[in-house]
Amino acid sequence: MLGAGDGLITNVSLVLGVAGASANASTVRLAGTAGLLAGAFSMAAGELVSVRAQQELAERELQVERQELAEEPEAERRELAAMYRARGVPAGDAETVARILSANDRVALDTHARLELGIDPDAPGAAEKASVLSFLSFGVGAVLPLFPWFFAHGTTAVISSVVIGAIAALLLGAVIGLLGGRSVTRTALRQLAVAIVAAGITYGVGSLLGVSTK
Repeated sequence: MLGAGDGLITNVSLVLGVAGASANASTVRLAGTAGLLAGAFSMAAGELVSVRAQQELAERELQVERQELAEEPEAERRELAAMYRARGVPAGDAETVARILSANDRVALDTHARLELGIDPDAPGAAEKASVLSFLSFGVGAVLPLFPWFFAHGTTAVISSVVIGAIAALLLGAVIGLLGGRSVTRTALRQLAVAIVAAGITYGVGSLLGVSTK
């Protein structure tokens, strides 16, 4: 939803900005398509790099923890007991739990990873999946305000882009509000307001640089 919202706001602003600069329909299509592809690939690349970097960092931290468990098991057991005490477990119980968990190397590593590092060692890699989803979600949002320019031009296309963008912004905001357990109406109107401000500013700038929409 967030990726689609980014694509929608980015491309409705770009399309209307170019249209406001007195560009013909073919130029708007070119700019909108370029914006869609550039944004989608940028989102996908950024997601791929960031998620993969997080995975590599997590793997490195797990390797360090694995080595510490092998070289200093008693120190790690005491550390585990201290973490349970910090969470309100009585000292005697914390020592017992730590001793039981530390008896198995795999369980010990899993426990330290979750409590100390905040890592799920069994979580599958998701960099490629996140990248593809970012590309698709941004693309879906970005294509909506561009769609009318394949069939119309001038004022008709501008109004169509505005209407489609407004409806899409309201729907996206409503879904985000529903999923987040917040007011559907408030989040829908907030998403619409952001889209209106962004598109209005870029259209105004385009109009100042150009003459009229053709």
